[in-house]
Amino acid sequence: MEEYIKKSLDDWKLEICALLDEIDKEYDKVKKELRIYSYKFSITKQVIQSTVNDEIIRDIRELYHTPFEQRFNELKADIQDLEEKKKVFQMFVDKIDKVKGKESDKPHVTV
Repeated sequence: MEEYIKKSLDDWKLEICALLDEIDKEYDKVKKELRIYSYKFSITKQVIQSTVNDEIIRDIRELYHTPFEQRFNELKADIQDLEEKKKVFQMFVDKIDKVKGKESDKPHVTV
């Protein structure tokens, strides 16, 4: 493989790896928030199940349970999107490595 092609692929791979790092950081941030809302949603659900007063249940649902459930579901969707992005960009890295590996395995013949 010509050196300029190899360098171009290496540069591209570095760019994609930087994107993957940003995706990983966002993934970790969203995952932490998802864990928080998982606890909040679970706790409010348990409190509602243990409460008999309909007015209090309605207040808890309105103030906490419904907003926590909505945010929890949003975060789950965000995690799925980020996982898909990670998978796609990792495919780029794998393909670049594969192409470079195949090319470097070929014997160099000069005429």
